[in-house]
Amino acid sequence: MGKILDGKSLANLRAQKLKKEIEILKQDGIKPLFCVINIGDDPASKVYVKTKKRRAQEMGIEQKIYQLPSTESEESVLNLIDELNQDRSVHGIMVQMPTPEQIDVNHLLERIDPEKDVDGLTPTNIGHLWQSDHFVEPATAIGIMKLLEHYKINVAGKNVAIIGRSNIVGKPLAALMLEKDASVSVLHSKTKSLSTYTRMADIIIVAAGQANLLTSEMVEKGAVVIDVGINRVEGHLVGDVDFKQVLSKASWITPVPGGVGPLTVELLMEQVVKLTRRAHGIK
Repeated sequence: MGKILDGKSLANLRAQKLKKEIEILKQDGIKPLFCVINIGDDPASKVYVKTKKRRAQEMGIEQKIYQLPSTESEESVLNLIDELNQDRSVHGIMVQMPTPEQIDVNHLLERIDPEKDVDGLTPTNIGHLWQSDHFVEPATAIGIMKLLEHYKINVAGKNVAIIGRSNIVGKPLAALMLEKDASVSVLHSKTKSLSTYTRMADIIIVAAGQANLLTSEMVEKGAVVIDVGINRVEGHLVGDVDFKQVLSKASWITPVPGGVGPLTVELLMEQVVKLTRRAHGIK
């Protein structure tokens, strides 16, 4: 029976330390501030934005939400980013995805000052990540690394299978795993026979957005399984892993909810503080 990788408890533990850091910054007259640009009425995006704002308030971080209509032009959003880039009181900027079809999110990311890039998704910071010279990382990817580190799961020399090649999770996580000397396979919808790779893996991370994609037959006994997926099935939240079945074969496994999700929000807050300290020349 697999042991639980409790992301929620780790997030709360890290939050206690972060609160103290924020209090010290405020004593020195420094107030962490980050801005979220949300364009349109995507229901999931609005939930995520509210969750981030609630967490920021709990931590003592100021957050400004720019809720723009779905008809907003790309030029208008770029102008807003320019203003935020120039505002020295703003330490972090992020664009909530997805964006409406008339807006190319890559154009927005290219415009964000890399020194204010909370998500770690600007071309400059993605380049730094692959060069192992990074100061900010996508929150979910670095959250997974912190979770493994906390539970003393060493990735060096291990075979790691990542299902999902998104810019937010799969690709940056591959870079972070390689940096720690793991051997990485990045799998996706065009991969032939996923199980050929997953059965060879010591660590499997699933971030595909497909409920119960990873079944027990695809997992070797003793593997570590991390589920990034959040899907709603018959009114219940489930991940990309068939949790009940895989639990009996995994050595460690994340639940959904309560696994990677809380860590993603927590690491986002940590990125804001990291950028705040960097802006003020504080190591």
